[in-house]
Amino acid sequence: MEDCLLSFEDFGFQYNAQQKPTLYNISFSVKKGEKILIAGPSGCGKSTLVHCINGLIPFSYKGQMTGSLKIKGKETRDLSLFDLSKSVGTVLQDSDAQFVGLTVAEDIAFALENDCVATEMLKIRVPEVAKLVHIEDFLDHAPVELSGGQKQRVSLAGVLVDDVDILLFDEPLANLDPATGKQAIELIDEMQKKTGAAVIIVEHRLEDVLYKPVDRIILMGEGRIIADTTPDRLLSGGFLSENGIREPLYITALKYANVEITPLIKPSSIKSIKLSDEDKLKVRNWYMTAKAAEDKKLGGMLLKTDSVKFAYDNGHVALKGITVAVKEGEMLAIVGTNGAGKSTFSKVVCGFETQQEGKIFFKGEDIEGLSIKERADHIGYVMQNPNQMISKVMIADEVALGLRTRGVPEDIIREKVEKVLKVCGLWPFRNWPISALSFGQKKRVTIASILALDPEMIILDEPTAGQDYRHYTDIMEFLLKLNQSGITIVMITHDMHLMLEYADRAIVFSDGLIIADDTAAHILTDKETVDKASLKETSLYELALMCGIDDPGDYVKRFIDYEREVMR
Repeated sequence: MEDCLLSFEDFGFQYNAQQKPTLYNISFSVKKGEKILIAGPSGCGKSTLVHCINGLIPFSYKGQMTGSLKIKGKETRDLSLFDLSKSVGTVLQDSDAQFVGLTVAEDIAFALENDCVATEMLKIRVPEVAKLVHIEDFLDHAPVELSGGQKQRVSLAGVLVDDVDILLFDEPLANLDPATGKQAIELIDEMQKKTGAAVIIVEHRLEDVLYKPVDRIILMGEGRIIADTTPDRLLSGGFLSENGIREPLYITALKYANVEITPLIKPSSIKSIKLSDEDKLKVRNWYMTAKAAEDKKLGGMLLKTDSVKFAYDNGHVALKGITVAVKEGEMLAIVGTNGAGKSTFSKVVCGFETQQEGKIFFKGEDIEGLSIKERADHIGYVMQNPNQMISKVMIADEVALGLRTRGVPEDIIREKVEKVLKVCGLWPFRNWPISALSFGQKKRVTIASILALDPEMIILDEPTAGQDYRHYTDIMEFLLKLNQSGITIVMITHDMHLMLEYADRAIVFSDGLIIADDTAAHILTDKETVDKASLKETSLYELALMCGIDDPGDYVKRFIDYEREVMR
């Protein structure tokens, strides 16, 4: 067919370094103007599929291909990487890894410069494409100066400048705050309509992607295609939960209320769903019978900050008088847009930065005079990327590192390491090199190395970033058990699901200030706070309004309390 841009026919791939294929019998096609979502749990073959489409396989990653993969009717085996780049434009999950220019304009112009396009044409084409993605006011800026959403726009402009036929987005929401993620989906939808290109989105955050319509969802599992169908049909079955993908919250809520989910009610989006009066009554009845859980009993004051202010050397004021109280045994979420001050606050608390004004108290004691090491005896800090924390080859050595630097006797170290590895579910891997672990397991190693120091509080920066639903659940249930054992958990996150499901309380940062301190359910049903802090209202809030429930915040709370009971 003339409008078929991409086609897989009984395609398979096996890396040279692996004993078994990663992809089996892949068959599907993509037409001009189609928008397709490829979803599936980690390790299902999504990334390998992306590499096959954009040419990194076989040009960068070597292996054996079987079957057929054609781009615009030509076998990719017969095309060069340069040829493929003219048809397929890829926007990576990590925009920083895609930049080559010192300015935004240089980066957008890179592909054209490679094609020896005349300077006069560059000066016309680059501003045109920049305007298309709404980045025209930043052409003289360095890419590193931009926000996450702006960086993604620059990356998109860099591939649009070549008039590609297929736009491929690899986990476009992974590093974005909720509001910026929403804008990214709007931008992708806008570009698809303006350019007419086929769009392929690889992402496991299904509900967020379906904020704008897609034509089909291809669900993958263990290297195979499990389903290739419309969103309405996929959401009407049990494929998602069976294959490690989180179904939209409103779908789960409707199932709890015994509402039948069929393609006829258009369940692919909370905006499109059509509920009968009977369905709405079922939701209201469920709400009336669902019981709210009792508030968790907490201990005394653990951490208190009083009017903490901090400014960087360049003059940027990151914290403008932060007063926060954290109690023993809390599970607290800190949320807000990129640059709001969340990470700076945690660095000041841990002693990596020193505030210019204000006081920090831990168990009533002023800790201003304590060193980073001394604070680490009480407050552990776990970075988003475990690879940035790991310095040893073997798991046991990494977990023991903090104890050894403190001069703890070896017999006590062995005892503590064994205990911590068992708590973290790492005991079977105690003699393994860290390089052999998955990302989630490495995350546990970093947490274990902190736990070995017996802290009373752990601060985690984006504990579930980039994790599929199964790994997300594994990490969060593990953190919940630590919390139940008496350790106070503070999570810096962009994940509204995490905030709703696990946090006892949430603190919202905006422009160096705290603008809300309440339960997650109340925060995510407060439109003013949501808008100001670049959060995203939960679909449960919209479902409650749709069904005539007067107190959407209470409905959301009862849903979360009920789900906690069901899940555990």
